[in-house]
This record gives sequence, C-alpha cells and structure tokens, in this order.
Amino acid sequence: MKELRAEIRRHEELYYVHDNPEISDEEYDRLLARLQQLEEENPELIAPDSPTQRVGGRPAESFPEYIHRRPMLSLDNSYNIEDLRAFDERCRKLADGRPFEYVAELKIDGLSISLHYEQGLLTRGVTRGDGRRGEEVTQNARTIRSVPLRLNPAFDQWREVEVRGEVFLSRSVFEKINAEREEEGTPRFANPRNAAAGTIRQLDPKIVAARRLDMFAYDVLGGDRKPFATHWQSLEWLERAGFRVNTNRALCASIDEVIEFCNQMEMKRDELGYEIDGVVVKVNSTALQDEFGATTKAPRWAIAYKYPARQATTRVESIVVQVGRTGALTPVANLQPVLLAGTTVARATLHNEDEIKRLGVRLGDWVLIEKSGEIIPKVIKVIESRRTGEEKAFRFPKKCPVCGGIVSRPEGEVVARCIAADCPAQLKARLLHFASRRAMRIEGLGYALVEQLVEKKMVRDVGDLYTLRLEEVAALERMAEKSASNLLGQIEDSKQREFPQLIYALGIRHVGDRTAGIIARHFRSLDRLSEASVEELDEIPEIGLTVAESVRDWFDDPGNLALCERLRAAGVKTEIETGGAEGYDEEFAGKQFVLTGRLETMTRDEARALIEARGGRVTSSVSKKTDYVLAGEEAGSKLEKAQSLGLKIIDEAAFKEMIG
Repeated sequence: MKELRAEIRRHEELYYVHDNPEISDEEYDRLLARLQQLEEENPELIAPDSPTQRVGGRPAESFPEYIHRRPMLSLDNSYNIEDLRAFDERCRKLADGRPFEYVAELKIDGLSISLHYEQGLLTRGVTRGDGRRGEEVTQNARTIRSVPLRLNPAFDQWREVEVRGEVFLSRSVFEKINAEREEEGTPRFANPRNAAAGTIRQLDPKIVAARRLDMFAYDVLGGDRKPFATHWQSLEWLERAGFRVNTNRALCASIDEVIEFCNQMEMKRDELGYEIDGVVVKVNSTALQDEFGATTKAPRWAIAYKYPARQATTRVESIVVQVGRTGALTPVANLQPVLLAGTTVARATLHNEDEIKRLGVRLGDWVLIEKSGEIIPKVIKVIESRRTGEEKAFRFPKKCPVCGGIVSRPEGEVVARCIAADCPAQLKARLLHFASRRAMRIEGLGYALVEQLVEKKMVRDVGDLYTLRLEEVAALERMAEKSASNLLGQIEDSKQREFPQLIYALGIRHVGDRTAGIIARHFRSLDRLSEASVEELDEIPEIGLTVAESVRDWFDDPGNLALCERLRAAGVKTEIETGGAEGYDEEFAGKQFVLTGRLETMTRDEARALIEARGGRVTSSVSKKTDYVLAGEEAGSKLEKAQSLGLKIIDEAAFKEMIG
C-alpha cells in the first residue's frame, strides 16, 4: 500500500505540477480506485497524507481566525516604466553601492494562501486576510492537487515550513464553472479571481474539490525566517520539494532587464492559460530584503508592475445609487453591454457624487470605461463630441434610496453614507459586526443564519436579537432546538459584555475597538455619550474632528437613539459601573503591550480588551517602546526579541494579578 501511494503521488506531481503525465486519466483512476479499496479493507492503515484523503469530512460551520507569524504584506503598485525606474533608484539608494539582482515573476490574478507543514506533513492552510489575520481553510487547501500533502522527504530539513502561494482558476476551468452555473440558473462569476476567492471560502470541501483550484508557490519560510540567501534559491527549492512554481520568471541583473521581461510577458499575456495583471519585481538577496524592511503596508524591496487596463466605449442608459453594507452610497452606471477584457460588461462604477461632477456624466452620454482587475469597471471619460443635446443631468439623492434615512457626508470625505441603523441594505453586515469577537462575541451568529433572519424579517436591527424566541430560531433551516438554545444563550451572555465593546459593536463609522475604549472611559455611559457635542468629542486626546462628527451624526438619527433605548431595556450594559473593573489604571495607562502565544483562560482578544479598558495599548510588534510582553504557551519570535531587548515579560498568571 505504501508503494501504491508513492506511485500515485508521483503521477499527481507529473500531471498537476509539471504538466507531463506518463499515464492516461483512466489508468490514474484505476490506481486510485485500487488504493481506496485497500484502505476500505484495512482502515487502520489509512495515512493522513494518502491521495484518497484530499476530500473528506463534513462541511465546516465557519473558518477559525489565524494570526500570521510573519505578516503577508500587500505590494506597492506601479503603472508605468517611470515608476519602475523610481523603485530601482530607491533600492540602489538603500543598497548604498552594493550590487544586487532582481527576480521578475508573473503577478497571478488570484488570492494568496499560506501553507504550514510540520515534519513534512501539511497541517494548516490560511488565507491572506488583511495580511495579519487570515482564515484557516485547511480542508479546502488539501483539495488543491498542486499542493503536496507531504513534502518530498529529501527536502524536509526543517521541523516547520511555511509555503506561500497564489491560488487561482485556469481560464478553461473558469469557463466550465460559469457554463455549469448558467445551466443551474445561478449567477455567473465575474472573473476567475472572484471565483477562486469565493471557492476557497466554501464551507464544504467537496464543492471546492469540484472546482479544481490550482496554485503557484512563490515563497518559503523555515520557521519564521527566510532560509535561503536569495529568493531565486527559494523558488528552486519549492520546485524540488514538489510544488508548482511558475516557469515564466527571470533573474535580472538590472532594471532594464526587468522592463524587457515585463514587455515580453505583456505580449504573451493572452497565450497563458490563466489570468495575470502584471509582474512582481523583488530584490533577490534575502539579506537586503531584511535590511530594506517594510512600511506598515508593503515591503520596500518589492513592487507590482500593473499592465495597462483594457478599455472600451459604450453608452450610459441609466444611473442607480446602491447602498453598500457600510452604508456607503455608490452610483453605478447601467451601460449598453460591451465586450471588455474577455467578458461582457453592462455596469460601471461612478464611485461617488464628486466623481460624477468631475466627469460631467449625464444620462445618455457615450463614455470610455476601463477594467483594471476590479470586479466592476469604472468610467474614466465622457466622449463629449458624441453628445446630441438630449442627454440629461443626474441628481444625487438627498435621502437613502433604500430606507429614506439620513445621508451623512462629513466635511473632507467624498463618500456619502446612510447612517440609519435599521437600513435593510446594511443590516446583514451590521449584525455580523455586532456579533464579532471584539464586539458582543455571539459566536453562533454566522452569515448563513444572519441571511435567514433578515430575509424572514425576524430582525430589523441589532436590538431585535434580544427579542428572538426559541421556537422561531429552531424553525430556521439547519437549526434545531439545541442549536437554537445555544445561540439564544450566547445572545443572553452578550448582555454582560463591557461598555467599550458595545460602543464598538454599534458600528459607528471611524470608531474601532481602541477608539471605542477611549470614548467609553471618557463618557462612562451611553446617555452622556449621546448628548456629547462635536466640540466635546474633538477635545478628547486621540479622537479628532473626523471621529467626533461621525459619532455626533450617528446619535442625531432618531432610529439609532431608539435602538440604544431598546438595548438598555434588554439588559445590555450601557455604562461603566462605578467601582467596576473598567477605567483608568495607573499600571496600564499609556503602556504598550505585545501579546504572543496561546493563553489558557482567555483569548488574546479578551486580553486586549482588558488592557485597553484600563488605558493600555496593544501593538503587533516588539520594540524598545514596548513596556510589557504577555507570553503564553508556544510563544514565538516575539518572545525571543523581547528577551534580547531586555523587556519586561509576564505570563498569564502575572497578567491576571495585574488586572485584579
């Protein structure tokens, strides 16, 4: 059986990684069927890395959050050759006369993923997320045939290996999926990237397997460090270890060679079997990469060169204003259908009211539209020479087109927003935010359940969660009395969340969890906060005019005030209790904390809330400015750095003693 598994793995690598099969699909299927039969007869011999174990298990209920040990930063973009040369000048200045090379790789139009291997075995797959936090999608990652379930033994030299890659759908698979969706009467995916992103977050791995995702690996970490002297060596190691690595890459001695590669690949773009939107350029030396460092958003040693977007001319038939999940009002032009970048386009974004005025767009205008990787194209120019005089001006709505609520546009902002808490267009997102971990932490309230609650009109705002009845919830799809009872128990427990968490849960524009804590400690009750003027709010350190205006706007809406009353009546904490744990604490006030490792009696989000409620601040990286490092089990490189800097390190017991 061991030899049969090895033979099947070899044929998988030949087919999915090297595109060089030695046997037919029918012969491969016979080998796999033979292995399945043997494992059914001897279940005790089934191995976790067996080719039969790529798809298995029940659908997941949700995806756990995972914090990347080393952030998966986004890249700065360049749109012309001058930008590339400017990047080269910055790199040469940082290198201070030392010679270096570049690696140029295709920028695959997909989504990034992180694969974790322990002792050679795939143990975790995590999406990029926001670069610092992603979602664990291990079962789905296992279904990708170009992802080895076990590393080639000859290249298993580290106990822990992290491989990063780009997950994508080939053009042929994408067209097949869309053809099947049309037959089923479901909407077509807009583009391969959109389809791949939706697929990797499917709760059922069997659906993921059926869609045939693929992956190109582009980086490797041994532990949390880059193990090779150059990026090119990392790519070569990935190939030998069994990963699919894009062969369209170049080792360049100068920026001129990079530019030549970019121009060559742009001409070959349509010949590829997958979508690309540019070239990624990286400094080859990993020592220089570490030395150059990164900004808060992107590394200084890499840049993405984006190919010019594709454009088309069409006519504006109408303009509608959509209300997004955060209340943003976005005007969208309905167009005469036109072929653009290989797909038929019938809509284009106009972004906001100012953009309509800047462009001078009227109903009936002929316009130039552009698609540059976005799901929906944008209007970039009005072709005034084609006007007939019959075109009509468009008036932006003064009230929300969905609910008729107040529309707010703070000074200095370009986006107008509906701020009504009961606006149906925003309700699903507001419910999910209210239930999130850093807010009221109602863990059983996921997207599928929220969708049902809204569609069946069981909730019209977050306050209605506290009036749900057991028999109503139990009657919902995929629910039963026990799961309904558990959910209602979590909703009841949420009434005990502290006042700062409630402020954050309300979803007030610009008010994150840290800002919510500052506001809560200053006003100490929802009543006082609701009466605060813009001037009072603006005077609070770290708040500022933008946040102050946003908070005042929110409380000026009668629906929001009514919601506050209903939350109070339901028993939710709407103030900091006198003498309670919340409030200013000399030991915490103004201090910077870093959290690392797994805590036994609380989550890191709960520890963060306790610190911030007492006036402390939690940061993501260790530095000389760090006052305390709270280290739990399996603490990593942050603990090592703290020790090297001689910082104050506390364990969970010491932390609990500090908070009393």
